[in-house]
Amino acid sequence: MILQGRCALITGADSGIGQATAEVFAREGADVAITYNTDAEGARETARRVEAAGRRCLVIRNDVSDPASVEATFAQVAADLGVLDILVNNAGQAMNGMPVAEMDDDTLERILRVNLMAPVYCARAFIKVRRANGGGGKILLVSSVAQHLPTPESAPYGMSKAGVGSLCRSLSRELAEDRINVNIVAPGLIQTPMTSDRFENPEKLAQSLERIPWHRAGQPDEIAKAILYLCSEAADYVTGHTLVVDGGLTMQWGGA
Repeated sequence: MILQGRCALITGADSGIGQATAEVFAREGADVAITYNTDAEGARETARRVEAAGRRCLVIRNDVSDPASVEATFAQVAADLGVLDILVNNAGQAMNGMPVAEMDDDTLERILRVNLMAPVYCARAFIKVRRANGGGGKILLVSSVAQHLPTPESAPYGMSKAGVGSLCRSLSRELAEDRINVNIVAPGLIQTPMTSDRFENPEKLAQSLERIPWHRAGQPDEIAKAILYLCSEAADYVTGHTLVVDGGLTMQWGGA
């Protein structure tokens, strides 16, 4: 088991990619702390899957956009599970159908705080933990192909993901001497609750799949396996990298 004895924190792990990652990590030997904001039932299901794999699971309700809530989360993990080795910043906020000219300030701030500021808050707390314990460790940021592609009518989402890309590159340099790896997995269209509106509309789904060279959506466990690689010893020499997992979507010149 490639994560045997490791302790990981995965934000937004009540469904989708976060839930799949928690399950994969547990199967590979890690104890897992998970956070959620509203879906308590989903978080309980994630905990059930982790515990079914024989590992400990700590479930925490928090607000990753609130730095005080993030600090309390890290304190609880330290008290209940021990020293963290891995941080997976997965929690995110989607948006669509809102042109910039019609955008209200509350929406703009919410997207940027959840998708961009929250990874900063979590990384800051994790770095302090790792430095207090001799360095080392893995930071994984879940981004999106929106990090690279234009996002009309959801500009703040694309802005936030592009910012995550810059954060990753900057942190990889800042933390090199601490031997803390910082990397990104950028998914394309993945079948999760966050994208359910696309899958409930056959016409919209067909249009989306036509733009993807593999003509299918990805599954959460496919992203989880990519995250596992970057959080394992196999990726010790990889830092500052964005691994795009999108069925070739970003390779569609002008068609994405």
